[in-house]
Amino acid sequence: MIKKLGMTFGGLQQKILNLVLIFILALIALFISAAVYSSVNLAKIVDKSSDKQRTSMTAVSENTMATTLNVSMKQSSDMQASIADAVFSEAMGDVLFLREYAQYLFSHPDEYEDLTVDYPDPANDGKASIQLQHEAAVDPKDDDTLGLAANMGEILLARYRNSEVLNSCFIATANGSIIFVDDRAAANFDMNGVLQTFEVRERPWYIGAVQTGDLYFTGIELDAFTNIPGIVCSAPVYADGKLVAVVGADIFLHNISEFISDSVKYGGFVCIINKDGEIVFSPKNEGTFKASAADESVDLRNIDNKELADYVSKAVTVGTDAEEITVDGVPYYLCATPMDTVEWTVVSVIEKEISDKPTKTLIDEYDRINEEAQNEYDEGAQRVRRSLLLWIAVMLVLASIAALLVAGRIVKPIEHMTKRMQDLNGTDLAFEMEDAYRTGDEVEMLAEGLAELSSKTRRYIDQITKITAEKQRIGTELELATKIQADMLPNIFPAFPERPEFDIHATMTPAKEVGGDFYDFFLIDDDHLGLVIADVSGKGVPAALFMMMSKILVGNFAMTGISPAKVLEQVNTQICLNNDEEMFVTVWFGILEISTGKVTAANAGHEYPMIKKANGEFELFRDKHGFVIGGMEGIKYKEYEFTLEKGGTLFLYTDGVAEATDPDNKLFGTERMLDALNIEPEASPKTLLSNMKKAVDDFVGDAPQFDDLTMLGVKLL
Repeated sequence: MIKKLGMTFGGLQQKILNLVLIFILALIALFISAAVYSSVNLAKIVDKSSDKQRTSMTAVSENTMATTLNVSMKQSSDMQASIADAVFSEAMGDVLFLREYAQYLFSHPDEYEDLTVDYPDPANDGKASIQLQHEAAVDPKDDDTLGLAANMGEILLARYRNSEVLNSCFIATANGSIIFVDDRAAANFDMNGVLQTFEVRERPWYIGAVQTGDLYFTGIELDAFTNIPGIVCSAPVYADGKLVAVVGADIFLHNISEFISDSVKYGGFVCIINKDGEIVFSPKNEGTFKASAADESVDLRNIDNKELADYVSKAVTVGTDAEEITVDGVPYYLCATPMDTVEWTVVSVIEKEISDKPTKTLIDEYDRINEEAQNEYDEGAQRVRRSLLLWIAVMLVLASIAALLVAGRIVKPIEHMTKRMQDLNGTDLAFEMEDAYRTGDEVEMLAEGLAELSSKTRRYIDQITKITAEKQRIGTELELATKIQADMLPNIFPAFPERPEFDIHATMTPAKEVGGDFYDFFLIDDDHLGLVIADVSGKGVPAALFMMMSKILVGNFAMTGISPAKVLEQVNTQICLNNDEEMFVTVWFGILEISTGKVTAANAGHEYPMIKKANGEFELFRDKHGFVIGGMEGIKYKEYEFTLEKGGTLFLYTDGVAEATDPDNKLFGTERMLDALNIEPEASPKTLLSNMKKAVDDFVGDAPQFDDLTMLGVKLL
């Protein structure tokens, strides 16, 4: 380092100055690059933002239009259905009135005289008149009900004149005659002027009314004389339980047909579908929406367009809100409303392109406004860049001057601080605050931090020394606890070398230094072997202490000769007396009668045992579970029995075996346990436990052991 002109060249002072200058130059370069980058990429940024806004506006507009369209189409469809339905409702009311009057007439024939009705007269064409027709094979003189029915003539005439929707109304006797009112008398004659007959009882309205026995609407049918399409509403008339006549009214469909044809004026159109899914009215002359003759009509519920077929199936039953359906390659919005009187459905249809026009107009206007705004923004950005360059130049000059002044002020306290840090050694670690460091800036904060760090370091060294000693003490005690716990469990095998009638083996692998699982086995007398396996809640030292107390209690009570259920009840009572920590233990306790193989056992919330019969494989034995020990006072436990055959093996375990998890958090499970046992089902208990441990280790792999692994096996030889 060389000192010249009050500066230390090659030292910290020069480096600070160089750093400041480099930073300023880098900042200038960054600003210039940013300006150039902004100029080049401004259009892209604006376009990207514009695209996002356009997408958002399109989505909002389309959602708004969809909501508005749904409401308006539903209202329109409901209104159109209501208007069309009103026509049929009025006709239905007229027919019901005629039926009521006719029923009274035929039920009180003594109150009326027989009247006559004339045949149609061409001279009456154009004005309403009461007329008579009959079937070809019927002679009106033989119709004994015709004179009485003629009393309906004036009623029919009045209903016809007072209605705006009826094209005729009538009463047809059950004998084949009909009295009707209309203004088309000439239509009853053929081209030669001969009066035509009328097959009354073959008409659909007659047959339908008789078959249903109630009010009946026909489908669209052609008038017998004018061939004008219409619908007939009819109803049967009974007297003394016998059919005497059918009354009805014709409704020509000119108005509905014209209304449907005119619906295309409003950007969409309306069509009507009958109960069979066929279009009966439509302004379209081609495509799927075309209305065809009855013998050519197509049931839209069975067409290849599944989307439309499903929609029509729903529309003809319950109606729909506006739904988007593609028909003949064109997306439409469809909304349907069924009629109450006839089984028809009004369907309002509008092309999606028409409904999307407001959104397109909105986006076009947005693009125009956005283009104008972008031009104005470009001009403003140019002005900002010029101002920025001027500001950078001024900043460079001022920063250079400031760097020269500040560098000298910073360097001196730092040099002093550096020297003090170099003087620290293994015995002197005290860095203390001095006046030279009190600069009122980050240098002072750095010095305070170093002083605090020095103080903490000394304290930490003292604490670490103490903690290390304490950890060594705890480690020694845990090793001793592990040995004590292991010594408390039977661990010398073979356990009963003088007893050739059975073979027994058990292992426990704690998850921590000490665990909460335990097993035990002991001879209660020469012919009874006590078997215990248990799992204490929790891990570590508390669980180990609780485990030791539980093991001692189970063993002590078992040696009194009471039953397994009573042993568990007594242990539960003792543990509940002083269980402030609310710990609990699951216990399986059984007594094996060595001479017979009978096992009497009770289960306090423990895992199901696994049993292998002689010359068989291991199976899961789903025994009766009671509540855990220590969970509640006064619990009663149930016993059960099973027989361990000679050559059979009983395998007991804790949940740490079944719930061992692999790195993917999958459980080992009872199925894998059975597979591991059945690798060598005839093997000794020691081999069985070894096979199980290996299977668990292979499954778990590198995953940590979270629970104790405890197993006990006993085989009757």
